[in-house]
Amino acid sequence: MRAMAPGEAPQQPTRLLVVEDDKRLAQGLCRNLELEGFTVTGVVTGEEALAELGGVDPPFDLIILDIMLPGIDGLEVCRRLRIGGHTIPVLFLTARGSDADRVLGLRAGADDYLSKPFVFEELVLRVRGILRRAAWSRTPAESGPSLQIGAHSVDLTRMQAATASGAVALTEREVMLLRFFAENEGRVLTRGELLERVWGYTFDTATRTLDTFVHRLRKYFEEDPHQPRHFHTLRGVGYRFTRDPE
Repeated sequence: MRAMAPGEAPQQPTRLLVVEDDKRLAQGLCRNLELEGFTVTGVVTGEEALAELGGVDPPFDLIILDIMLPGIDGLEVCRRLRIGGHTIPVLFLTARGSDADRVLGLRAGADDYLSKPFVFEELVLRVRGILRRAAWSRTPAESGPSLQIGAHSVDLTRMQAATASGAVALTEREVMLLRFFAENEGRVLTRGELLERVWGYTFDTATRTLDTFVHRLRKYFEEDPHQPRHFHTLRGVGYRFTRDPE
C-alpha cells in the first residue's frame, strides 16, 4: 500500500450503489465488489434506490442499475435522476439484448450498459473505466473550464449548460464527450477513437452508444438537430465538432 505524503488527505473509498432485484445476484455482486475495494450499498427496488439518492450530495460515485425492476423500473429511476439534476454515472444491467432496448437506456441518461449474463471481471473493468474517465472529465481541460457552442454556454466544471430551452444538467459522460470534441475542434474523429477515448471500448466494438450520445448533444445545442451545425456526421467515418460555424 502506498504511504501517504505529509499533509495528504486519506483517499476516500469509491462508493457504489447496486440496484438489482435478483437477491442472489445482488448479494454476489455486492460481496465481490467489496472484495475489489469498493464500498457498496445494495437495494432491490427503484423506490429504495431513489430514497438512497435523496440524501448526501453526491451520495455515490457510480450506480449499477438493473433495468427490469418491480414497481419503478431502472429506466424511470435514471430519468428521475437526470431530471433532478443528478450527474452520477449510471451503468445499466439489462437482460434485454437488442440495440433498441440499449438505446432506450442510453437516452434515459445512462452512461453505459452491460447485458446479462455477464462476466464479473468485465463489470469491474467497465466500472473502473467509467470512474477513471469521470475523474479525467473533472481535471482542468485544455479548452478551458467553459465552452461556447454557438449561442449556448457550457460550464464543464459544474457540468451545466445554458441552452435555448433552458438550463441543462449534463452527465459525466456528456461532459467527457463534449470536452474531447472541444479539444479536437475541427478534426475528424473516428468512431473507434471516440469510443476508445471516452468509453474505453476497443476499436472493433459494435455499438450505437456514440450515436445516442451525439443525438443527445444535438438535442441540447443544435437549433435543428436534423440539420446540425456543430456536431457533424461523416458517414462511415465518425464526427467533427465546430463551436461557431460561419
